[in-house]
Amino acid sequence: MDKRLLTILRCPVSHKGLSVLKKDRLERLNAAIHAGDLVNHEGVRLAEPLDEALVTDDGKRVYPVADGIPVLLEGESISMEQIA
Repeated sequence: MDKRLLTILRCPVSHKGLSVLKKDRLERLNAAIHAGDLVNHEGVRLAEPLDEALVTDDGKRVYPVADGIPVLLEGESISMEQIA
């Protein structure tokens, strides 16, 4: 992810800054997806693991990155509160 792009991107809901989700948190997120325990904001159960994701500065919301393109849609966001 281009660092210059990250300096201007914002969460469309909270308007907080975004950063690349660290590898350990991405692994926990993907484990929850694999277990069938994760849904996005629209309530759709996630089936495919994420290769990359962006997280808000407060760590509460994650946005998937598909083929290098951030998917900054509220419905596609994932609440990190689902992961214990």
